[in-house]
Amino acid sequence: MSVHLRLHEIETYIGQYHILQGISFEVKQGEVTVLLGRNGAGKTTTLRTIMGLNPAAKGVIEFNGEEIHKNPTYRIAQKGIGYVPEDQGIFAQLTVEENIKVAIQKDNAITQERLDYILHLFPDLKKFWKRQGGLLSGGQKQMLSIARAFINDNQLLLIDEPSKGLAPIMVEKVMESILQMKEKTTIVLVEQNFMMASTIGDYFYIIDDGKTVHNGTMNVLREDEEMRRKYLGIA
Repeated sequence: MSVHLRLHEIETYIGQYHILQGISFEVKQGEVTVLLGRNGAGKTTTLRTIMGLNPAAKGVIEFNGEEIHKNPTYRIAQKGIGYVPEDQGIFAQLTVEENIKVAIQKDNAITQERLDYILHLFPDLKKFWKRQGGLLSGGQKQMLSIARAFINDNQLLLIDEPSKGLAPIMVEKVMESILQMKEKTTIVLVEQNFMMASTIGDYFYIIDDGKTVHNGTMNVLREDEEMRRKYLGIA
């Protein structure tokens, strides 16, 4: 299985704060790699650094063997990386249809096929196609945010905290949709809900104080209560 994404000793500052202090991990094609850790560990900053939103001060990021860490965000997106931010990032004044249309990079037959797939995956978006994004429920906004990233033929999706603030029934719906999407694309997932993360994920990396400190298959973490307690605060 080929390596899609590789981070090597990434360091990132936000202002004077040294947030990432040596992040290294690999993401293999066709897998869901989950980044875990307590709040403030550096998970969101890691995704933002991959996208060039918080540029890396040191280290190397490779996507399909090509160094991308010196590229602007729009170039990184054009290379086939989609990003679902923690705050969803939809346009509240635009309709569901308009939100998706402005995200489309190439309006062709492949995109139309993906749109049909998305509306099958998220029937709520089809139901509220003409409704403004700001009037959707929290779960529907999350579905729209994911749909915007998935509409393009991206080889990699970065999804940040998709269950955050959602009711349990919506968490189930979002989890089921990501499980289906993993058949079509590679995913890096940041998720605090361990039940969701362990159900979706194939491989994990734990980030602690801006460093990657442990990694392995998700089965290993499910069985290691001491590691979960120490780094995630859960038994």
